[in-house]
Amino acid sequence: MKVACVGGGPAGLYLSILLKRQDPSHDITVYERNPEGSTYGWGVTYWRGLLDQLHARDPESARAVEDSSVRWNQGVAHVRDLSTRRPGDVGHGIGRHRLLEILADRARALGVRLEFEHGVTAEDPPDADLLVAADGVHSALRSHHAGHFGTDLTAGRNPYVWLGTTQVFDSFTFAFVETDHGWIWCYGYPFSSERSTCVIECAPETFAGLGLDRASEADGLAHLEKLFAHVLDGRPLIGRASADGGAQWLTFRTLTNRTWYRDRLVLLGDAAHTTHYSIGAGTTLALEDAFALADALRECADLPRALARYERERKAALLSPQSAARFSAQWYENLTRYIDLPPERMFALLGQRHSPLLPYVPPQLYYRLDRAAGQLEALRRVKRWLGPKLARTAHARALTSRE
Repeated sequence: MKVACVGGGPAGLYLSILLKRQDPSHDITVYERNPEGSTYGWGVTYWRGLLDQLHARDPESARAVEDSSVRWNQGVAHVRDLSTRRPGDVGHGIGRHRLLEILADRARALGVRLEFEHGVTAEDPPDADLLVAADGVHSALRSHHAGHFGTDLTAGRNPYVWLGTTQVFDSFTFAFVETDHGWIWCYGYPFSSERSTCVIECAPETFAGLGLDRASEADGLAHLEKLFAHVLDGRPLIGRASADGGAQWLTFRTLTNRTWYRDRLVLLGDAAHTTHYSIGAGTTLALEDAFALADALRECADLPRALARYERERKAALLSPQSAARFSAQWYENLTRYIDLPPERMFALLGQRHSPLLPYVPPQLYYRLDRAAGQLEALRRVKRWLGPKLARTAHARALTSRE
């Protein structure tokens, strides 16, 4: 089969690796519009479950990814002048640049052609049996057929900015700072022995009140460094200047598509779906798309059947993380509901922010019930039954409201 993958991100590169491993006779080309080695973003987070899948599917690249990653097993939250720590599952961080380097090298070694600085337009797509749109949330291939795909983009409420820092956090770090204009907070995690990612978010009124909406990048970073000096230990924040000189503040856009394929064209990763960054699952979900598409293509000789199976399986698998992402974003948008709890309780509910029950139960009561549920099997069963039921209902209502 001749395959053209448009987009040289993790999902597109890993799909090319899997397809070449399944059948070395496949003719596969990955087209990337940017130069090799240039990438946006800082670090990528993932968990042990993804690493296990990578080892099962391509041990060579999995070993390189694991060797290039840093790990943590706890979280820390700073609220005003108080701090609290909690143990957690082992998390992993790797620089996005390093991840792409590993996958590109592996793809080349298997015989995949990588065409950098090669943009692809919807009007003149490559000649191939299968055309994979792995070109991100702004996918030109998908946008050209937006009516067919039923693309829906829903804007979030809070502005955020994705930054780097030379402060190497020893754990997944949250910091909540109260200002005269409301709360502003950051999520920080290491991705190498020298740098960390630092995502900063606030409500729109805080963003405007602090003047971040009109500050130059240098002024904005200087202001943020002062606000978060207690967690940065005097180390700088590193930005990525936009064309007009301002910092790249964004509002998150949740993208969904009614269908994921059209004839020989199929959507992959952020071209098909996005989930709010606060659950740290974007790269994992994109790679899981690649797993599912490769499996479907191996097991179904008929291309339409393979693409239908891929769409069906991934849509079903995404219901839970999409629900978790929506509730996580809402938790931060309603931060004042939780921020005045004692720090250890606030941090416990931060860890429960994916729960569809939490928005409907007073925070102090939820905390007590959750503590009790950890000790009583009957309450754990009720929580396991009621939570997914509410999540499915809320998700169905959200989808219906957009139709």
